[in-house]
Amino acid sequence: MKSIKRMVLAALFLALGLVMPFLTGQIPEIGSMLLPMHIPVLICGFVCGWKYGLVVGFIVPLLRSFLFTMPPMMTAIGMAFELATYGAITGILYQKLPKSKARIYISLLAAMIVGRIVWGIVSIVIYGIGGNVFSWQMFIGGALLNAVPGIILQIVLIPILVMALERTGVMKLND
Repeated sequence: MKSIKRMVLAALFLALGLVMPFLTGQIPEIGSMLLPMHIPVLICGFVCGWKYGLVVGFIVPLLRSFLFTMPPMMTAIGMAFELATYGAITGILYQKLPKSKARIYISLLAAMIVGRIVWGIVSIVIYGIGGNVFSWQMFIGGALLNAVPGIILQIVLIPILVMALERTGVMKLND
């Protein structure tokens, strides 16, 4: 029964990942700053575990690019690896770390850091295949500077949501 609940919740997080960017999509600069696709993927890793978080994270940007042409496919490929890392890391660390509120923050921050590093590595490869250079300035701009509002939103919102879900018993799916 737990696996069916996880699958249904993963589908919900996938749907949220497809729909949430429409909230900011009318102004692409805001969407790229608030990172609306990241939030459901990060929460999916916490709630459903690393396997579901990884799969949902990988699928969301690619499916969104295919269905709605945003993000562009080359951007979506890098994001797929980044978001898959987010979902996997949050799920693994949340399950493995000692039960405390700190584990939510540790899991979230580790996922955000490792995911951005993965995005940078994949971007180097993608740009290289296209005969272009992915510079250190592009990495800092894309992974950090342009994303500060979204990073802050994630650090504030996700722990609150995860703690609320813990109180309701939803998080027992990832035990």
